[in-house]
Amino acid sequence: MCGMSTPYEEGGYVNLKRRTREALVSAARELIAGGATPRIEEAAAAAGVSRTTAYRYFPNQAALLVAAHPEMGAASLLEGSLSNDPAIRLEHVIDRFLDIIVSTELQQRTMLRLSLDPDPDRRGRLPLRQGRAIGWIEEALEPLRDDLGSRRLHSLALAIRSAVGIEALVWLTDVAGLSRQAAVDTMKWSARAMLQAANAGDHPGSPAQ
Repeated sequence: MCGMSTPYEEGGYVNLKRRTREALVSAARELIAGGATPRIEEAAAAAGVSRTTAYRYFPNQAALLVAAHPEMGAASLLEGSLSNDPAIRLEHVIDRFLDIIVSTELQQRTMLRLSLDPDPDRRGRLPLRQGRAIGWIEEALEPLRDDLGSRRLHSLALAIRSAVGIEALVWLTDVAGLSRQAAVDTMKWSARAMLQAANAGDHPGSPAQ
């Protein structure tokens, strides 16, 4: 995720400015990978860029951290021609989604912390607030739309997302004490179980039987 460019970046010396931006983002990612939540000044120092110049690219810390967040803007996590079986499609999407989450866990945790910011304007711009994973899950479940209807399909995607992602990983590892592999296996099991329940007629929000 590159984030939106500033008016300063759209002027002359585009290639130089792109390299400067990339250096700042790369420095921020390295600092995040080390467990920090870098301020603009810290990323600038690590990138060998002046503080004043850095602020021309990123007006605040949130903008920098959003730009440094791992790429999560893909329109789809389905690749090529897959089976029309929703179970196979869902497994593929959940596998890819969790691979992203686990391989970039420190960055994801940083975004999770920022998503709890009390300022709604800052929260709304963060990747975790965009609901991209819900769209990926809905696409995996698309073959069920005629049977479930759009409302139930969306509710199912929400239920699966609530059990799969950085939020669930943090709880399963930090609170429940599972290893990361066990946490990933649990999240995958939850996704399969919810799909199986929906196929059996037990939908999110349905009255208890």
